[in-house]
Amino acid sequence: MQANVRIATLDRRAAMATLLADRPANLFVVPGLGSCTWDAFAAGDDDRNFYLWGAMGGAAMIGLGLALAQPKLRVAVITGDGEMLMGLGSLGTVGMQKPANLAVVVFDNGHFGETGMQASHTSGAVDLCAVARGCGIERVMDVGDEAGLRELAGLLANSDRTLFARVRIAADDPPRVLPEKDGVAIKDRVRRAVAKAAGFTPA
Repeated sequence: MQANVRIATLDRRAAMATLLADRPANLFVVPGLGSCTWDAFAAGDDDRNFYLWGAMGGAAMIGLGLALAQPKLRVAVITGDGEMLMGLGSLGTVGMQKPANLAVVVFDNGHFGETGMQASHTSGAVDLCAVARGCGIERVMDVGDEAGLRELAGLLANSDRTLFARVRIAADDPPRVLPEKDGVAIKDRVRRAVAKAAGFTPA
């Protein structure tokens, strides 16, 4: 079968910076553990970032829960192909729930970056865009250039339906920039940010 990850020139850290550059006040980001968390932190630490440590495969479900609980907020899950493959069933639940305020963005380099850069399933037969469509997600984007990336950044703020996007990135490994690792501290600051954005006082 043909490989699904075609030649990609997008730099992953620059791509993250583009997606978050003009971030609206109500956009919360759930970056998948590993490179996406480091890249979100490198783009600028923010109380609206729910950094994940040790939650492999859970990013989409955490984002879905936040989107359903707070429909006035925008939620962007930004994760890697390896993490998405581990939590593939979550796309079925996202497709059933269809929250208009949720975007699931997968940075796909066709490799398992956290375990030694082995080729991932997306370098072969697995097409995450096709999986998302098959799960009932109607707005699906395959992003491979700067114009598509800028379009995606705009949709994170104003899409009127659930969005799935594959962003095809180069398999590079920039220096790690690590955010806060205290899970309780991360949770508490995100709760405070949600309360501020939604206009209520957390318990």
